[in-house]
Amino acid sequence: MATASTKIVISGYYGFRNSGDEAVLKSILNSLEDQGKQQGIQIEPIVLSGDPEWTSKMYGVRSVGRLKIREIRQLLKESDGLISGGGSLLQDSTGIMTIPYYLGIVRIAHWLRKPVFIYAQGVGPVQKKFFFSWIKNSFKKSAYVSVRDQESALLLEKMGLSRSKVEVVADPVMGLPLPVKQEPIHINPLNTIKEANIDSLPVVGISVRFWDKQRRELDGIADGLRLLSQELPVHLRFLPFHLPEDEQASQYVIDRIGDISDHGSVISSAEQVTDPQQMLVEVSRCHAIIGMRLHSLIYAASQSVPLIGISYDPKIDQFLNRLQIQATGTSTKVEPLQLAQETKALLDDQEGWRASKASLIELLKQDAASPARFIAHYYLAQR
Repeated sequence: MATASTKIVISGYYGFRNSGDEAVLKSILNSLEDQGKQQGIQIEPIVLSGDPEWTSKMYGVRSVGRLKIREIRQLLKESDGLISGGGSLLQDSTGIMTIPYYLGIVRIAHWLRKPVFIYAQGVGPVQKKFFFSWIKNSFKKSAYVSVRDQESALLLEKMGLSRSKVEVVADPVMGLPLPVKQEPIHINPLNTIKEANIDSLPVVGISVRFWDKQRRELDGIADGLRLLSQELPVHLRFLPFHLPEDEQASQYVIDRIGDISDHGSVISSAEQVTDPQQMLVEVSRCHAIIGMRLHSLIYAASQSVPLIGISYDPKIDQFLNRLQIQATGTSTKVEPLQLAQETKALLDDQEGWRASKASLIELLKQDAASPARFIAHYYLAQR
């Protein structure tokens, strides 16, 4: 019997070379393929992207420009449905037009009577109250609504959406596997080390970004890392998730740390990593992660790498809450001594950390597949 073909348009923040968002897309594509195979459904994804050519080349899928509304309308008309997500799409902290854009795509699908699946979104912060009714009405008409944390579900309930309509799942990236073929990681130390072998040093992965205009959190992180390197020899491995901005933020921290080679420590930076699974490999080879970017922490959790979160946005705290962890610092203050002590404690007891978080991490991994499983069941029922 021929396998049924189902075309689904996917709307999100894709094609901008943000490793976290690209990991979300890769995870969704993987889950749809896996669940489709289990249900005997061939799912054909079509991705709305800021760089369609790059997205098609990277993932081997059809992709169209995310601002070509006329073309998107025709695509949706010819499709079997729309996935909106994942990620922090419905928030107004990055601009007033973010919510109208993503809800606009959802409404086109609704007008065309296509099923809409809200896929593991992180909703909020939403400061403009007039957006509440927009979001509620769009989600109410959708075939399925899932969010990646309890805080998002509570916000939707505050907006007037029935709690029974919403499933709380994990971020899709919790289900992202390591690639079958792993490219070798090239390390070009940014400083020299004395009396130490770089391969023997514990690796601390660091994901930073610009947020506070006064750079208070970056200064605190840099000072904390310098204290850590004075306590024990370490390999500080910077992992820029969003290019080129995170490369610049990393360099700011590196410059402030200064030369730590006298203590037997070394600094390096991952260069131009755009493939999400290759960044996952980078994270998996660390002994601990200090992260500002949400997906640096999600990557770490998925690979059972001990982690420390620096919170610049509620979504960081919301993810840490699911692991029963509190942020070590905020966007305005990171205590250097506390950061150094907590990082050293993680390095000293990695197995203890993994044992204490194993059940929580496993639950997140199981939840990550729920939206794709629902979508596959939905189309199976239509046959």
